[in-house]
Amino acid sequence: MPWNRLLCPLDRLPTGALPAWYAHLQDQANGLSTAQLAILGGRLAATPGLAFLAGYQAALRALWPEAPASLGAFCVTERRSVRPADMTTRFHEGRLSGCKDFVTGGSEADWFLVAARSEPECEPVRITLCSVARDTAGVALEHLPPLPIAPDIPHARLLLDGAEAQALPGDGWDDYAKPFRTLEDVHVLLALSAWLYGVSLECRWPQGLRLKLAGVLAAGSEVARLDPREAATHLLLGGVFAQFESLQAELDFALNGAGEWAALWRRDRGLLKIAGSARQKRLEQAEAAVMNALLL
Repeated sequence: MPWNRLLCPLDRLPTGALPAWYAHLQDQANGLSTAQLAILGGRLAATPGLAFLAGYQAALRALWPEAPASLGAFCVTERRSVRPADMTTRFHEGRLSGCKDFVTGGSEADWFLVAARSEPECEPVRITLCSVARDTAGVALEHLPPLPIAPDIPHARLLLDGAEAQALPGDGWDDYAKPFRTLEDVHVLLALSAWLYGVSLECRWPQGLRLKLAGVLAAGSEVARLDPREAATHLLLGGVFAQFESLQAELDFALNGAGEWAALWRRDRGLLKIAGSARQKRLEQAEAAVMNALLL
């Protein structure tokens, strides 16, 4: 899909059941890169929450290109921790057992990527990432109350009791869990910036602000093409976030006349601050790594 389609006026998809909404998005996204999928999803979303969902799903496909076309979820958190040593979910002899406490969109997902410990007893922690389908025996979901931010996106607890699963190749932590944090950051930023760009067209914001939002989309799309494990990628992603943050005063002023769009954004703008401290820590580590490399 060329940029002139992504940047032109588009009619938003009607809201409704999330699987149907995402299927309609997929119908229009054939052949798109994951960055373009995130942008298109943001443009077609009626709410920031739906834009977030599109970015999150695009990040899953950047991590795992073989992902099914339906909604999926990435499952790491246990008891509010994402540390491998704190995990109790286990993958043994092809089966998963345990509990993931906070699964984004979990109650509507058809499949899950689950980080689980797989090391033999008394050996160092090893994480395996496994794929498991919702309709597998031993998989159950417990719905969680809506959050104040993006209440239209549900969350769930994933309960696993000897569910048959498929291990993905490679190290579950270094090859999947760590890169996904970066992939999610950039794709969600693209989707939410695209949502704001759509509002800017409808509300006829000043051309300068529209162009600045388009610049965030262009810069973020380039970062989405890079290896999320490279230090330079984190520096460039930090630059795109800084570029977006520099627009906040202009956005706040423009939103004063945006009615319902303004209310939705003020409710959900915190989506971009989720895991912000962890992102800042990764940025600082990446900057140190790049600076140290120059000294060698």
